[in-house]
Amino acid sequence: MKIEIKKIGNSDGLLLPRELMQRLDLKRGQQLHIVELPGGGFQALPYDPDFERTMEIADKLMDEYRDTLSALAK
Repeated sequence: MKIEIKKIGNSDGLLLPRELMQRLDLKRGQQLHIVELPGGGFQALPYDPDFERTMEIADKLMDEYRDTLSALAK
């Protein structure tokens, strides 16, 4: 499905067709968590505070052990 980024007030946004909203059981005002994917894409997931906290911890650990993780990736 092709969706265009449009100007909404002073911001930009995505307008989702009603049919897609119904199929994905999304509601107006619902919060989503955006995850960047390798290759430039992204994934939108229902917002989950526990998942958000887990990702914050993972980011801190990856920053702290950046050199170690880089060496292991070789």
